[in-house]
Amino acid sequence: MEGTIRFPNLGIMLTHVIKSFQVGGLEIACYGVVLSIAMMTGLWLVMRVAKATGQNAEDYFDLGIAAILVALVCARIYYVVFSWDYYSTHLSEIVNLRKGGLAIYGGVIGGVLTVLIFCHIRKMNSLLALDTMSVGLVWGQALGRWGNFFNREAFGDYTDNLFAMQLPLSDVRASEITDAMRAHLESIDGVEYIQVHPTFLYESLWNLGVLVILLFLTFSRRKKRIGRKNPMKRETLHQETIRRENTGFETAGIETSEGKKSRSGAGDIFLMYLLLYGAGRFWIEGLRTDQLILFGTGLPVSQVVSAILVAVSLALLIIKKLWRTREDDPKGTIDKTD
Repeated sequence: MEGTIRFPNLGIMLTHVIKSFQVGGLEIACYGVVLSIAMMTGLWLVMRVAKATGQNAEDYFDLGIAAILVALVCARIYYVVFSWDYYSTHLSEIVNLRKGGLAIYGGVIGGVLTVLIFCHIRKMNSLLALDTMSVGLVWGQALGRWGNFFNREAFGDYTDNLFAMQLPLSDVRASEITDAMRAHLESIDGVEYIQVHPTFLYESLWNLGVLVILLFLTFSRRKKRIGRKNPMKRETLHQETIRRENTGFETAGIETSEGKKSRSGAGDIFLMYLLLYGAGRFWIEGLRTDQLILFGTGLPVSQVVSAILVAVSLALLIIKKLWRTREDDPKGTIDKTD
């Protein structure tokens, strides 16, 4: 029946999976509801992490609201730009979000720009803010992908693996149906189903794994800094409070070697997010049938962007690591022999 989504190899059948519902005569898309929940819970998580790491959570509330608004606009612009063949002849649909049409990388770009500008205005550490915001961002991406589930989109080509998903042929866009899917059409109770990779699920699970790693790095870094024996332990409670409110991990008015390490380490978690998310997205994007294509190349734009992010973030992490090693031993006096 229509509205049914099946995972045959897992023995799961979901019936009456709706795409939208009515409230007072207004049609509300499930995609929008899921996206809203993802953004709000992501912002809540960011504020929790900020508070737990000694930062001002209220600053992150203001930053989060601004970043969400800008990210939504940029995500739409990004999608429209790389779908211009269609939108150039359907200009009135550019502002119509009811059919979906948001590109995550556009949202990430908009969010990063917002962080940089906001932190410049508020005199916050922008790299530390990017580290903190990346936790909420990857959570939002993990949950937000389930909007694609309700929309029956962001899936891959035919597969018969453990997680294979079956969708009614009539519930998906014709442009996303491949020859391989048609060759394996299955008729169940008079309804034709395609069987595909649930790439939205792959990416959601991947992002949850990335979230666990980022949280581990965030709090292990915090734990090391609290336990480190250094002049910071002799600060008064008042000095410590000021330090936390203003800079989170850095010293307040006290220049120490530990303070330099703290600053040089800021941004590492954000770079790790770019590296891990980019690696997963590069693989998953290759499976999808609804790719945005880079002009004149035939290459999926998200794969190209992912490859660049992985290469650049990995290079920067290595450079920063080498730089910190040099700061620890500027004259190369550490004995490297046993």
